[in-house]
Amino acid sequence: MPIYAYRCSSCGHEKEVLQKMSDPLLTTCPECHAETFSKQLTAPGFQLKGSGWYATDFKGGASAAKSETKTEAPPCQGGSGSCACH
Repeated sequence: MPIYAYRCSSCGHEKEVLQKMSDPLLTTCPECHAETFSKQLTAPGFQLKGSGWYATDFKGGASAAKSETKTEAPPCQGGSGSCACH
């Protein structure tokens, strides 16, 4: 559940509230009881840095990335494939 920041424009009271996205907005200030309590726009609590996600960023490391890009030889086709059986 997200945490929302609220502020009363009458008395200046600020409060962070844990709410579901489907919960109705709070409008009554818990301090002065005025109907001027509103949700504030805040910065997210995380930052994305760098140019993106890579296969090496996940469990398995570089070996997992190599196995994903490795191409396998086609199966033997009676002497026309890449196997050495003929």
